Amino acid sequence: MDRFDAMQAFVRVVETGSFTKAAGTLHMSKTSVTQLVQQLEARLRVKLLNRTTRKVNVTADGAAYYERAVRVLADLDDAETGLSSAATLPRGRLRVDVPSPFARLILIPALPAFHARYPDIQLDLGVSDRMVDIIGEHIDCVVRGGELTDQSLMARRIGDLQLGVYAAPHYLARAGRPAHPAELEDTHHRIVGYRWARTGKLFAMVMRKGEETVQVQGRYAVSVDDGNAYMAAGVAGMGMLWLPHYMARASLASGELLPLFEDWRLDTMPMFVAFPPNRHISIKLRVFIDWMIELMAEHAPVVG
Repeated sequence: MDRFDAMQAFVRVVETGSFTKAAGTLHMSKTSVTQLVQQLEARLRVKLLNRTTRKVNVTADGAAYYERAVRVLADLDDAETGLSSAATLPRGRLRVDVPSPFARLILIPALPAFHARYPDIQLDLGVSDRMVDIIGEHIDCVVRGGELTDQSLMARRIGDLQLGVYAAPHYLARAGRPAHPAELEDTHHRIVGYRWARTGKLFAMVMRKGEETVQVQGRYAVSVDDGNAYMAAGVAGMGMLWLPHYMARASLASGELLPLFEDWRLDTMPMFVAFPPNRHISIKLRVFIDWMIELMAEHAPVVG
């Protein structure tokens, strides 16, 4: 048994949840992957996986071994890369989860430049606003806006999003243009509600002008938990929006949205790359984080 091949096969089965899928990503037969994992279990004298006809689950021993195996494989990859002439070209799979509007408007349009710089990094992108289990789902890092609530994660601040208030012209024609943020609490005004995935609570906004501070919750006819749906509801005239400037830019240019309260200041929203504290920070993850900092410096640099 080749211990490296067996370890790699086991890790890939855990990450894909399937011997068949693991075999496909490794360009091996399912039989070969199964035999490698069985040989590994026999050598270690522990059961690493529970197998059923529909699902493969990792055991407690398997989960502990997986974390060590990931670090060993990453160390080996780093060692080989560092000794090669292609030391500046890291390689391998990188699992990243990002919010849907950020993916659509900033990250994906910039990916050709990332791929040109690092052609051997294979990105597996999860695109949603849901809360993900970074460790349980074996994700290398997540990009998220707002203050981090999971203090067990390591994080790098990569940007600060400037925010504004916007509404569709036909919404303002129907409801009137508010002169003061407090008017958003009136019965005839509506916001589009955004629910934080981690809490289910609606996003509230603090607005400041001189010495005056107003916290606005607002009333809504519809609330959503996805950024693209949030934007679409505002453009459709369902209510006013709190948006990062990068999300509003195209709709402002087209006239789909109009800015409100331009003399009021809204707190910035920090953007972070977060990753597990016990996960080996591989070369490919380091260069991705550094590239993200470069990218955000163009769109929303860190303030101060």
